[in-house]
Formats: sequence, structure tokens, C-alpha cells
Amino acid sequence: MPGRLASRLTAARSQRFVGRAAEQALFQAALAAPELPFFVLHVYGPGGVGKTSLLREFVQICDQLHVAATYLDAREIDPTPESFLAALQLALALTQPASVLEHLATRSQRQILLIDTYETISPLDRWLRQVFLPQLSDHVLTVLAGRDTPAAPWRIDPGWQSLIYLLPLRNLSTSESRQYLAQHNIPAGQHQSILNFTFGHPLALSLVTDTYAQRGSDSLHFKQAPDMLRTLMERLVEKVAGPAHRAALEACAIVRVINEALLAEMLGQPDPATLPAGQGVHELFTWLRTLSFIDANRDGLFPHDVIREILSADVRWRNPDWYTTLHQRARGYYSRRLHQTSGQTQQQVLSDYIYLHRDNPVVRPFFEWQLGDSALPEPAQPADQPVLLEMVNRHEGEQSTDLAEYWFNRQPEGTLVFRSTAGEPVGLLQIVNLPAATPADRQTDPAIAAAWAYLEQHAPLRAGEKAAYFRFWLARDSYQDVSLVQSLIFLALVRYYLTTPGLAFTFFPCATPDFWLPVFTYADLQRVPAADFTVGGRHFGLYGHDWRVTPPLAWLELLADRETATEIETSPPPAVEQLVVLSRPDFEAAVRQGLQNLSRPTAPIWAANPLLRSRLVMEQAGPSAADKERIEALQSLLTGTVGALQSSPKETRFYRALYHTYLQPASTQEQAAELLDLPFSTYRRYLKEGINRVIESLWQKELA
Repeated sequence: MPGRLASRLTAARSQRFVGRAAEQALFQAALAAPELPFFVLHVYGPGGVGKTSLLREFVQICDQLHVAATYLDAREIDPTPESFLAALQLALALTQPASVLEHLATRSQRQILLIDTYETISPLDRWLRQVFLPQLSDHVLTVLAGRDTPAAPWRIDPGWQSLIYLLPLRNLSTSESRQYLAQHNIPAGQHQSILNFTFGHPLALSLVTDTYAQRGSDSLHFKQAPDMLRTLMERLVEKVAGPAHRAALEACAIVRVINEALLAEMLGQPDPATLPAGQGVHELFTWLRTLSFIDANRDGLFPHDVIREILSADVRWRNPDWYTTLHQRARGYYSRRLHQTSGQTQQQVLSDYIYLHRDNPVVRPFFEWQLGDSALPEPAQPADQPVLLEMVNRHEGEQSTDLAEYWFNRQPEGTLVFRSTAGEPVGLLQIVNLPAATPADRQTDPAIAAAWAYLEQHAPLRAGEKAAYFRFWLARDSYQDVSLVQSLIFLALVRYYLTTPGLAFTFFPCATPDFWLPVFTYADLQRVPAADFTVGGRHFGLYGHDWRVTPPLAWLELLADRETATEIETSPPPAVEQLVVLSRPDFEAAVRQGLQNLSRPTAPIWAANPLLRSRLVMEQAGPSAADKERIEALQSLLTGTVGALQSSPKETRFYRALYHTYLQPASTQEQAAELLDLPFSTYRRYLKEGINRVIESLWQKELA
């Protein structure tokens, strides 16, 4: 007799099935066991992750082992006991509905019930758990497959805890995904870019292969294809209750991990009284927790990788203004948290802050985004030195090793070590304090000599200012390539930038400077070829940043502007107005000029004061402040610093001399002395001391 088409369909599906080896092994072991190790196998995961394909494979396994299997698609069943029993009666080929329970209760041989799309009959969950399933024979294994995390009674009931096995279904592994793509004739050169977007999600892989079959290689720019994104969204994020819930999902996709406070910030901190019932931040956060494609850790909630990619790409394409707003609000939240935290918590906040740049096409290839709870670097101990020197020797040779050992001994506090979870050193960052280096130190190391010469000629340090040279940075196994350790080193550098008072200049050497050019240009690090150097026959290129010209707050704002850019910058950004780096005498002269004009706040001469472009004023007014706002900031700094002298009884006399000379000036200095009832020489001495104290206070703020 001719073969049946159903057999061919089953064979074709099985032939195309890839992966899930652990899940199949678990199921086969249960079937082969003398007694079932569990009686309910609850498979759950987001839409399109392959639950139906896995259940069909389970049916194939049952056929091969000659075990009776019955498959039900719950989408075809009304969520009532009567409809469920009727569907099961039909599938079991029984003549009467009443015989279903009797048939399953008296089974003496293994019987498998597979119920797909279980979420569609969720109203029956309690009945199935309390009425139907307890009546079945202990030879019956029920497999439930749905999107939702199993209800709490399955997990906390002492009885069901020992009788159920929860099986979350995740994406295919990298090797399984490559096998799938190869089966569908996708060119091997395209595999990695596809995996970067799909993360092994079966439906996403299926859509890519289907699009490729229809349109060829041009279709593999799929991340920009609205039709593909729409299909994925429809399958993966169904039954969103309303706009507020969709916004909560989109916010969750933008950030690394979200909690209620961050969700409230990103949604504009709505007043719960103004929202429809069930749409407050707490309710939205609770709803997110119920979704099968949302995971949780101790910091909050986060979506599966492919869900994140799809949601983020969709909102960026569909509503770029909203996408930008979400980024801005998250950035504001992290900015506040950076100033409220320290240590490990601050590193985590900084990691979250940097995560906002993940979608930028320039930054993404240069960073390992899954940093997890990586530990802070630690000051290297003497026992670490041989291991760290061996790392340097392996990657840079003996001459570099000698220099690393030199700086270990000369500035031991500057060597940081990155450790694995087992505590062994896996990375190194060595920071040389340039002002602390002696002439002999500089002559010993050609890198430091070249950098110091550059500073003296192009960006001389002022008293109290710091300059740092990140002399050695590398990962034990991958040197300066993109890796987890390299990303942690970059994170440590950003923390250093933001937390080091008086930082004026930093230098960053690279063995392959051209490779890092795109991301360093993005981060406003400039090539300094004049300070390149050669050690052990190997050339190193240097990058630098003058933090007096673009201080940390202005730097963060600059990066914020680039964060949501969609195009890759192939050249450095256009020049922006730079800050001036004033010497101490020039700074003093500018403060004196400002004090003399305090009684004329609208005088045109304010526009010529060089302090308007100083770090001091720019940080007070903001990097993008207009001239009027900078003038107001400078006037506020001057009057506030003068006013602060009143807080000390010993300095009140200096305040009064300044007040009657600059804030509410007398006609002449002689008259000011009369108002203060002081001899003119004493008045002049108090005025001079008051000016000096204002200058010193503002100078320290300028440096720090």
C-alpha cells in the first residue's frame, strides 16, 4: 500500500530538527525508567522558542520506543473540563466521554499525554492539577508546554514538588544554531552576524532562513527589515494588555536590568492616581515578572536576549523619538546613582550606564556586554608579581617585562589585577602617575619619556593637576583583543576618569592602534602619534584625552549625544568649542577682573572673561550652556565664594571688605574703609586677604 503523507511530514520535520539533546535525553530516560521519575513534565518558554517542535520530537521518540503517545493542541479546546475531556476522548479513539478517566486511571502500560499551547487553557490549570491529573494511573506521563511560567501551586505544593519536573526552554546553542543555518544553506560567512541578532532563537533563525530562501543574500540585512521584525513581535510578544504594558516592555529591553525605581523613571514617573487601574508602575513591574521570556536576578528583571534585540530594534525603527527618550531617562537615573554609590555597587551602575551604548554600531563590536557581577580590580600583591610579569612577557617580550617590573617597584600602588572567580590573576592594568615620575624614571621608559615631552610642549600641567599613563593593560589569554577582561579594564578606566580629583590628562597605548580607532574616536580619545613609542622592536600607538578641555561631565554629555546614533562615524566629530586651561597667574587675573565687575552684572566686558571657558564655569553651567548662562554661572560662583567667608568668624572681616568693595561698592576705597570703621591700611590688608582666599577656593575647584 502507498505510504501516508503524515509519515513523510513527520520524517521531514525530524530530519530538520536540530539540538535539544539534553531535553531529549531527559525524556528518553523517563520513558526507559522502571518507574516514572516524575509525572508532569512542564515545558515553558517564549513564543517561537521551539516548544511545539520539541513535543513533536517527543512523539517521535515514543514511536521509536513503542510507547503510546497522545498529542493535543490546546488552541483547539475550549477552557472547560467538558471540552478538554471530549478532545481527549477523540484523540484516544474512545467511544464515550466517561471512559476517558477510567481508561487513563487503569493504564498498566506507559502512556504519554502531550498538551501544547497550554497557556490557552490556563483557566483549567486548577482543575487539571486538583481533579484530572490526580486520577491518572502512575504509568501516565503528562507533558505540558506553554509560554507562561508554571503557576505557583505547581512549585510550592509539597505534593506536586516531588511529582513535577520544570523544563524552561531556551535558545539553541551556538553550535546548534550554526548547524541549523548550514542545513538551510546559509553561507558560513553570514553565520556570526545572524547569531549576533538571533542569539539562537529558533523562530528568528527560521525567519532568517526563510527570507534568505526567498530573497537571497541581500535579505540578510534583516535587522532593518520591518516585515521580519513585525513577524517576530507578533509571535513573541502577544497579548500585551495596552500601551502602558508595551512601554514597560520597551523600557525593559533598553537597559541591562530593570527594577521598579528605574521603570518609574523611564516611564516618566506617572502619578498612580492618573493611570487606569492596573497600570501603575508596581502593577506593570509585577506583570513583567509573569512573562515567560523575562528572567530575574538579584538586581531586577531582564528579557531573553532575542526578545531584547527584537523589542529594541522595533521601537528604534518604529518610534525613534521614544527610543531616545527612554535612553535619556535611563541615563539620568544612572547619573544620579553614580554619585550615590561606591565600590562594587558603583561599578555595577557604571556597567549599566555603559550598557546604554550597546545598540550603537560603533561601540557594540568592541565590548563584551555580559559582564555579570564581575569583581572590582584589586591592588596587586607581591605574590601576584611573577604571574603578571609572565603575562607581559608572553604578549610583549622581555624588554616590556623589565619595564613592567620597574613600575611594579617604583609605583606599586598603580598596579591593578583582575581575578577569575577562582581568584587567579587573569588581567592587568598598570597606571603610572606621571607627575610622580622622576627624570630618571622617564629616561628608563621610552613610553613615559615620549608622553612627558608631549605634555610639556602641548598640554603642560599646572600645580596640583594629575596625569596618568595606562602603561600596561592586557588579558592573560587574549592580550588586548575584545574580551571580558578587556571590557572590565575599560570599565575601570571610566571609573578612574570619573572619580580621580584633579585629573588633567590620560594616555592610553595600544599594540594595534588602528583597530581601536573607531571606538576611541567615539569616546573622544585622540591619537597622539607624536608620543608613539617602540619597545622590543614592537611599535605602540598612543591615544590621549585632556580632561581640562573636555571634563568628565562634558564627556558624558558628548557620549550621550552619540549613544542613540544610527550611523557609524568614519571620521572624528567636528570640533566643538574647547575649554581653556589657564595658568595660575592668568586664573588670578580673571578672578580679579570678575570681582571688579560684580556690581555691573550686564556689562559687555563679562563676555571677554576667560573664566567663561574654564573647567570651573563649564561644569557649573553645563557643557552646552549659552554665553548668558555661563556669565550667570561665573557671577554666581564669585558671589557664592565671597559669601562663604561669612561662615567663619575669623573670615567675616574679609567678607565685609569684599562686600563694600565689589558687591555693594562704596564710591571709593577710602569711603569703604570709613563704612567699615577701619584704618585704610587695615582695610587694604583685609581686602587683599579676602581676594586671595576667593582665588584659592576657586582655584582648588578648577583643579578638582
